[in-house]
Amino acid sequence: MHFVKAKGILSSKNGMNLYRGCFHGCIYCDSRSKCYHMEHDFEDIEVKENAVELLEYALKHKRKKCMIGTGSMTDPYIPLEMETRNVRKALDLIYKYGFGFTVITKSDLVLRDLDLLQKINKKTKCVVQITLTTYDEDLCRKIEPCVSTTKERFEVLKQLRDAGIPAVVWLSPVLPFINDTEDNISGILDMCIEAKVYGVICFGMGLTLREGNREYFYKKLDNLFPGLKEKYIQEYGNQYIIESPDSSRLMKLFYDKCSKNGIVNNNNQIFQYLHTFEEKDFIKQLSLWDWDLT
Repeated sequence: MHFVKAKGILSSKNGMNLYRGCFHGCIYCDSRSKCYHMEHDFEDIEVKENAVELLEYALKHKRKKCMIGTGSMTDPYIPLEMETRNVRKALDLIYKYGFGFTVITKSDLVLRDLDLLQKINKKTKCVVQITLTTYDEDLCRKIEPCVSTTKERFEVLKQLRDAGIPAVVWLSPVLPFINDTEDNISGILDMCIEAKVYGVICFGMGLTLREGNREYFYKKLDNLFPGLKEKYIQEYGNQYIIESPDSSRLMKLFYDKCSKNGIVNNNNQIFQYLHTFEEKDFIKQLSLWDWDLT
């Protein structure tokens, strides 16, 4: 862990990274790619020591309310968060200033902040995004070794459902010859159906590999699935997009099952939902005011 002073905290699309780097150890992580210019070891977490102050300044000076997002580059609910509590502090500010919130995570640590997530969702909108890659617990422990297992994340989804907080699942990545099976996709979607998630984001049955994350992925394949690296190299070479041979059949299963169970599966529609700010109390008050006038 090391500390830096950041110049800003919110991106042009109102996303933020409180940390850079991760402990989760997922073998496929795109954030290891060299294009992101992380000039330190991935497990040496960079902490923006002035992030909370920068966030408060940014929220105070925003002209319009919006959704604030985190987790697209680095999962904010890494074990270090138990010590720094930066996400908790950020949520306090987001609630205080009346903004919406969405987070992408694989950790059940998100439940620590369930009280604040509910308060934000009651006032505006809060959406928790959970990544699910494999239905099989043993396989999950192999490819995502230091994070909450699929079963634990499923419990998070059910608690969010019971708390009235909408959830979106990322069904990504799907690793060819590892988790690209009908049983796996069906099992994940059954969890989504039971948890009554709003939508499932899926960019296809495959993954992306580029300089940085490719080398790490292949190293892990050698350790966990001997011989599979050679099959990847023979099948895909240095391609960026690595698509499962069963992609068409699995995508049909995905679309059919989501559609039959009322789960939004259009990525553009989901992203629009995630970025659309809603001020629920204001809408309710406006409706009552209109009713009084009539």
